[in-house]
Amino acid sequence: MLKIQCITIDCHNPIALAQFWAQALGWKVGDGATDTEAYIEKNLSAANVDGYPDLLFIKTPDAKISKNRVHVDLRPANQLEEVRRLEEIGATQIEIGQSDDSDTTWIIMADPEGNEFCVLKALG
Repeated sequence: MLKIQCITIDCHNPIALAQFWAQALGWKVGDGATDTEAYIEKNLSAANVDGYPDLLFIKTPDAKISKNRVHVDLRPANQLEEVRRLEEIGATQIEIGQSDDSDTTWIIMADPEGNEFCVLKALG
């Protein structure tokens, strides 16, 4: 059976993006971060990390030129509070036409390098 070890994200500044996502998710930047790669991992004991892939940030000279083909959906306890917190650490809200749909319950944001992600409405 396969296990996802990490999800890799191309970027210009691996350390800065790893720090943003570690702060956003409450994870930690892994040991050995360099100018060319950095990863974050969930703060769990080694016995409890199964099922949680790391996020790996790899430096690339390529510019982001279109919408991500894969993105993260985040489920907070309070959507608007979480959006404000993410904006304070460097995320921005973006508009890709979703506000035209009155049934939209998520807010689309971008990390400091423009990678899109969604903040979903809280359950319940």
